[in-house]
Amino acid sequence: MSGPATSGDHAVVLTACGTTAAGKIAEMLVRDRLAACVQKLPVESTYRWKGGIETAQEVLLLIKIKTADYAAVEQAIRALHDYEIPEIIALPVAQGFAGYLSWIDEVTRRS
Repeated sequence: MSGPATSGDHAVVLTACGTTAAGKIAEMLVRDRLAACVQKLPVESTYRWKGGIETAQEVLLLIKIKTADYAAVEQAIRALHDYEIPEIIALPVAQGFAGYLSWIDEVTRRS
C-alpha cells in the first residue's frame, strides 16, 4: 500500500460551529462510525448575515468520510449544529495515500 490512490469513494466534509457543538458533532460522528477522523481547528470567520457583516470565533471541523455516507453525515451534523443555516460542504478526495483511504473504509460503516 504505497503511493497515491485515486478515489471517488471518499470526501472531506467542512462545517464551522461553536465550541460546544463542535465537540458533540465530532464525538458523535466518530462514535457512530460515520467519520474516520474529525479534526477541530479554531478559526475566525467573517461573513454576511441578515444584512450585516459579522465576525465570529468558530471551530472548523474537517471530517473524513466515505462519500456513500454523506447524507447520514449531513443529517447528523444538522441535528447537533448550533446555527440556523450551517455550512456543510463535502469536498471529494481526488487522490490519497491508499493506506489512509483503506483505513477510512475499515473504521467507518460498511456502505
